[in-house]
Amino acid sequence: MLDLKIIKAITLDLDDTLWPVWPVIERAEKALEAWLNHKAPMTAALFANPKARLELREHVARSRPELRHNLSAIRREAIRLALYRSREDPLLADAAFDVFFAERNKVVLFEDALLALDFLSARFPVVALSNGNADIGRIGIKHYFKANVSAHEFGVGKPDSRIFHAAAGAVDARPGEVLHIGDDDTLDVLGGLNAGMQTVWLNRASNPWKYADAPHLTVASLTELCDFIAAAEADERAAA
Repeated sequence: MLDLKIIKAITLDLDDTLWPVWPVIERAEKALEAWLNHKAPMTAALFANPKARLELREHVARSRPELRHNLSAIRREAIRLALYRSREDPLLADAAFDVFFAERNKVVLFEDALLALDFLSARFPVVALSNGNADIGRIGIKHYFKANVSAHEFGVGKPDSRIFHAAAGAVDARPGEVLHIGDDDTLDVLGGLNAGMQTVWLNRASNPWKYADAPHLTVASLTELCDFIAAAEADERAAA
């Protein structure tokens, strides 16, 4: 059971926790495709093949292992490689990536996200903790967060305990004083548990839990989490 009395900070996943990520990625890829059709049509034709796109990304990941956690860099270099293979200008890669990245940050928040951010950030310092490359400044939610720890900047991603500990340290908290909230059972819940944190599994799809170690709380929405915290606060006031 979740023990809120010892919680001093919250770490919060982004993709698929505050917004659905795959519709965003699909729109961003379509924007990139349209731009390439105009600027580099041979590369656009190559990118139109999903298997070719995957092979390009895998080639970059294999040949540049230092970029393993940097999704932006991998995508940019995959575009550059596609331009090179298509005998078009590799110098277009940066501009092409900018088109993709601008669209990637035009997210549509879940209906409960903003109210939950208001609620949580009024009670705890909140740290964005993500393996993805979303820009909370561009999205317009940076003011809710005291810090932002991402795999591409830190060099290690979830479920590695080191990135959870770094997020706790960003707000001068110990792991045991932090509540991690996220949608992924392995990356977020098991990662947070192994790092010594309490965890909330945001299970919007009602998926079954499949591991021996369980989250401290499972909720179907961020609203349900906020209601749980509000009820616990009311109980504490009544007992005082």
